Amino acid sequence: MQTNAFPLWRVRAATFFLAALAALSATYWVLKSMQGHSVSATPVASTSQAVLDPQSLARALGGGQIVQIGTPGAASASVRTPYVLVGVLADRTKGGAALISVDGKPAKPFGVGATVDGSLVLQSVSGRHAVLAESVQGAARVTLDMPALSK
Repeated sequence: MQTNAFPLWRVRAATFFLAALAALSATYWVLKSMQGHSVSATPVASTSQAVLDPQSLARALGGGQIVQIGTPGAASASVRTPYVLVGVLADRTKGGAALISVDGKPAKPFGVGATVDGSLVLQSVSGRHAVLAESVQGAARVTLDMPALSK
C-alpha cells in the first residue's frame, strides 16, 4: 500500500507553525510580565564632580616635566615649562609624533615639523624624548623627557 506524502507534509507544517506560534506567545507574555518587576539601579556616585589636575594625571600616566635647555649635550637644568610630554611615537621614516600638553590643557598629538605653541615646532622625537625648536633645522630650545619606567 502506498501512502500519499503530500498530506503528511501539510500536517507537519501546520504542527510546526502552531508550535512556533505558541513559543512566541509564551516568550511575549514572559517578557511582558517581567517588565513591571525590573530592578532599577540606584546611582552610586555622588552628585559632586571631582576635578582632575592635568599635571597629576600626566605624571600618573608617565608624563614628565624634565626640560633641558640648550643643546642635547649640555648640562641639563630642571626648569618648569608649560610643556608636558605625555607620550611619544617614534618612527624611523617620518620622524614620528609626540603627545604634548601645553599650559595644562589636554594633550594633543603633534607630528614632527608641526607647530606646537607660537613659534616652537616639534623638531624630532626618539625613544622617550621630544625636542622643540624654532624650526626643524634650528637649534634645540626645549627637550622634553618622559621619566624612566619604574620596575
